[in-house]
Amino acid sequence: MSLIEEKKITELQEDLDKSWQKLRLDEKLQQIQALELEVTKPELWLNPENAKTKHETLAHLSDEIEPWQLLKTQLDDLHELLSLDDAELETEVNAQIEILEQKLLELKKALRFTGDYDHNNAILRITAGVGGTEAMDWASMLERMYLRWCERQGMKVSNLDRTTGEEAGIKTAVYEISGTNAYGLLKSEHGVHRLVRLSPFNADNLRQTSFALVEILPVIENSEQVKIDDKDLRIDVYHSGGHGGQSVNTTNSAVRITHLPTNIVVAIQNERSQLQNKEKALEILRGKLVQLQQEQHAESIDKLRAGESAKWGQQIRNYVLQPYKLVKDTRTKYESKDPDTVLDGKINDFIDAYLDAQPTQ
Repeated sequence: MSLIEEKKITELQEDLDKSWQKLRLDEKLQQIQALELEVTKPELWLNPENAKTKHETLAHLSDEIEPWQLLKTQLDDLHELLSLDDAELETEVNAQIEILEQKLLELKKALRFTGDYDHNNAILRITAGVGGTEAMDWASMLERMYLRWCERQGMKVSNLDRTTGEEAGIKTAVYEISGTNAYGLLKSEHGVHRLVRLSPFNADNLRQTSFALVEILPVIENSEQVKIDDKDLRIDVYHSGGHGGQSVNTTNSAVRITHLPTNIVVAIQNERSQLQNKEKALEILRGKLVQLQQEQHAESIDKLRAGESAKWGQQIRNYVLQPYKLVKDTRTKYESKDPDTVLDGKINDFIDAYLDAQPTQ
């Protein structure tokens, strides 16, 4: 083999080793081994919630590390081919090097997910801004965009709450998004989204501007990660107004939780029981507190200031359908002249631009 192939393989190995260390994959392998021992113990199921958490953690770690292990094995095989010093294998070696370079380039995208909650599932909450039916229709367009994106990404989606408008669109919609790095990917979408178009709800067909708030919150199931004092909570129960059978409408299954220090309110009614609604509302509340902590740069949850954050401030992205077609992110300046495609859920270029612009740790 030529020196060129040797150099390429050496560089590939060094790049893999650096990424392996940054992602602390050796530590994660040890975690996997420890968890594999734990889940084989019958007494683990004496606490079903703990058992479920450990199984989910094991599955997540295994999914994360498996492609890296496969790449490592393939690179070892390439080293063996190189050692044979057979000129007839040179074409095959070059082809394998190119394939592994592309695989590593794709896997290195995981280096962007180094935040505390980037690997968590996400809560997507869409709220229509002022503007009546026009704003509610815009909120439903965003809802469709994200649901289409989830479908393309193979993400699992669960509807937690949804309130429709009187004429069209939605007032609010809340979904839980489950999948690899769901929060890490979607956190770029957190903020106000602005639409400019000729309104189909305006008799004069005038150009109108609408706003909708998109909140992306990490799902934090473990109450130990974000501790909330019971005395800081007011919990109200009421009749659910959603679909789901007779019991939904005849029992106080819906739950509204108010976090008194910050005035954050979370209401959930789509689960079957009051207990399930309460647990889901607490999950969302923990995510909202973490998001508020990041916005206020607070040292801890206890240091959060009362009142709403400036979430209805300057928009993060503009969607212009008239008098020209353009979608532009105000933070990264990335833009697309095909808003129809973007609104059909093809937003990965915007997500990548945001993640690539973040400082690496």
